[in-house]
Amino acid sequence: MQQYRLMAAPIPFTDVEFSSYSQNGEDGILLYLFSVIGSGGKRAVEIGAGDGVECNSANLVINHGWNALLIDGDPTNIAKGRAHYARRTGAWRLRRLPPTLVQAWISAENINQLIEDHGFSGEVDLLSIDIDGMDYWILQALTCVSARVLVVEFNNRWSADQTVTVPYSKTFVGDGVLGEDAGYFGASLSAFAKLGRDRGYRLIGVNGPATNAFFLREGVGEDRFPAVTVESCLATDYARHQVRTKGAALAGREVVLV
Repeated sequence: MQQYRLMAAPIPFTDVEFSSYSQNGEDGILLYLFSVIGSGGKRAVEIGAGDGVECNSANLVINHGWNALLIDGDPTNIAKGRAHYARRTGAWRLRRLPPTLVQAWISAENINQLIEDHGFSGEVDLLSIDIDGMDYWILQALTCVSARVLVVEFNNRWSADQTVTVPYSKTFVGDGVLGEDAGYFGASLSAFAKLGRDRGYRLIGVNGPATNAFFLREGVGEDRFPAVTVESCLATDYARHQVRTKGAALAGREVVLV
């Protein structure tokens, strides 16, 4: 296997992405990344995991034996997820190591304690953040984990030259991601790329719809996955369409330059 990893040429994310449990191709990209860099300890933390079934960690948990901490603020989501995994009694992996689903309203003030309280501080292999709001501030506040792979949802309505995020608020509720007037949430890809560099991560690509960005920690897979530019990630027709048709709706909304 190691020989194949060393021989294989880098593959565009659009050629490997697929969704079994994820929303937009993340399952395929993550399997590709971990097949090359190795799975490590198979530990994942997902912040904004929804019901824990449609999320970036579920495929790794269900089909590959990963241990995951799945956090979401919606009690209905967490109840649904717990019921789903409880029903899968025939899956030996889940009987031995079911995911930990936690209901909590996530903030910069409590995120480290939440993770530490559930035994996931330190080295993890995947950290995924998708909360449609304070994503940038949560990542900035996180100090208790060091992830080999980082996935963050970004707001693709902001262009590559906009290094911005919505202001921090414990009670923030964004416009969501659908609808004519929606789109005020999260941070731009440039903001995450800058924060990633400051924290020792390099941007290596985005999924096809340009909604989730993938980062690797420095020292991980550097010979296979070089850093890419924000501009190249947002050069697709879909990303340009988002900026062109929906970016204007964000004009005048309060943002923080980072």
